[in-house]
Amino acid sequence: MADDDRPTTDEVSGDPVRGTDVGDAEVRDALPEDLDISEFVGPYVFPNNNRRRVPGYLYLAIGAACIAGWAVARGGDAVLVNSGFLAAGLGLLLIGAFHLVAGWNLDVDERDALVAATERVGFPVGHASAQLGWRGLRSRPTWRILVYSAENPPTRRGLVLVDGVDGEIVSWFTEENPEDWSDLDGELARAGDRGVETDTAG
Repeated sequence: MADDDRPTTDEVSGDPVRGTDVGDAEVRDALPEDLDISEFVGPYVFPNNNRRRVPGYLYLAIGAACIAGWAVARGGDAVLVNSGFLAAGLGLLLIGAFHLVAGWNLDVDERDALVAATERVGFPVGHASAQLGWRGLRSRPTWRILVYSAENPPTRRGLVLVDGVDGEIVSWFTEENPEDWSDLDGELARAGDRGVETDTAG
């Protein structure tokens, strides 16, 4: 049977049949454009946490519609509208309210958080990384800043939690760097030389 004559539905159930010429490697998940940093050129900007309010408003609107439908139909002989509409509406209102409460505005970006972390640890910072997390029942955004001292290799490291709303230091600690970077000494030296050349040229 030629490929063009291959049946597209199951002869017994009538359900569509997936083509056999599509391999697993061709089926992939894709990140949203604003989260896919591999396709982005320029400084990366973390999405603002206040986007949670958008689904919150949708939940509130749908919940209010469910309760309104239940209130209108409860005195009649409606079959499809019952007390489940009331329960669903109340649940959606609670979920929507939580989204609004948890939709903090991210006023402190990763650069501001890195500056605050550098001031707190008390030593010159070389390598550093930032991760955005959340804490508490209200999901308050919090930056987790991992910093290493500027020596080559680093002799100290620290972790600083910086509030993403007001920039306050939530928690922090520093310690002697327990990691063994001896096998990377050459690569670190070359990276440091390139960094010095870049800074001098600038």
